[in-house]
Amino acid sequence: MAIRKPNSRTPRAHPAASRRSAAPARGGRRLGGRARTVGTLAAVASLLALTGCGKADMTKQSSPYANVSGAKTVTLSVQSWVGAQGNVAVAAYLLEHELGYRVDTVQVDEVPAWDALSQGRVDAILEDWGHPEQERRYVEEKKTIARGGDLGVQGHIGWWVPKYFADAHPDVTDWKNLNKYAHRLRTAESGRKGQLLDGSPSYVTHDKALVKNLGLDYQVVFAGSEAAQITQIKRFAKEKKPFLTYWYEPQWLFNEVPMVEVKLPEYTEECATRGTEDPASVDCAYPTTPLQKYLNADFADKGGDAARFLRKFHWSKEHQNDVSEMIASQGLSADEAAERWVKANPEVWKRWLP
Repeated sequence: MAIRKPNSRTPRAHPAASRRSAAPARGGRRLGGRARTVGTLAAVASLLALTGCGKADMTKQSSPYANVSGAKTVTLSVQSWVGAQGNVAVAAYLLEHELGYRVDTVQVDEVPAWDALSQGRVDAILEDWGHPEQERRYVEEKKTIARGGDLGVQGHIGWWVPKYFADAHPDVTDWKNLNKYAHRLRTAESGRKGQLLDGSPSYVTHDKALVKNLGLDYQVVFAGSEAAQITQIKRFAKEKKPFLTYWYEPQWLFNEVPMVEVKLPEYTEECATRGTEDPASVDCAYPTTPLQKYLNADFADKGGDAARFLRKFHWSKEHQNDVSEMIASQGLSADEAAERWVKANPEVWKRWLP
């Protein structure tokens, strides 16, 4: 999901859906009773992120509580995809209710989030799909960002078709046969070509390069956001229409719309290295990526129990999907979803407490 869930999801030497560098792009949202500290723009961003109608970019914003020495406050970066929102919702709920912290959230797109984290405008990123250039600059060279450990979730980006179409046409799951079905996948947006549905244009993907380099008769069409992409996928599924979409795991939508992955040319380190130097050259599949957390270096050193808690925050794809589905499909607020998950899973989260 980078992303990406999804902004950049890119082969590493890494996908970037965005989510998605490698991941989807998957906010300045107010989580439950949290006090608003980034003003009206944050509320707008929150509403837009949850409704899928648009998204405010909080890149230039920061919480007045970020990186404040000695304060019982934490500022978390939250990306636009719902899986990332689920991470933040649960972490924020536990920080507040179990550890007594005030939590603020700021929506920042994937790559700018690294700048915000380095500058101390946010304290932590809880789901990163792999950005080797930023890792090198901020973690290894400047040392302004510290690794926060594995989230516990494996991220994978790929191309997917609905199971009902794959069952009827099993050979569609091999990319070599996609042109055979291009005429079945045309839309008004793709013209005379088949449609490859992508999410947000902010996701860092290799789809245009893959279409060109693999000689596929397809047009990449952007839905505009993860929420808009989900709406289109659900509409296709309701009408039992075939579709081909860029998508990612973990993602709760698989629970409602079963999909089968199309096998792309095998991912290799050689392809990844070449793609890092020239993204237009990518001709292989996206890798499977262990999603990572990152902390502002000062916060990692001086953040006390909050920093220790975030380092220990580690859950499964299934847990994330449970929270994400409650938010995106069942209509619960992020706080409500987090509270419900926390009450049902004490054996999981109590291990995270310092």
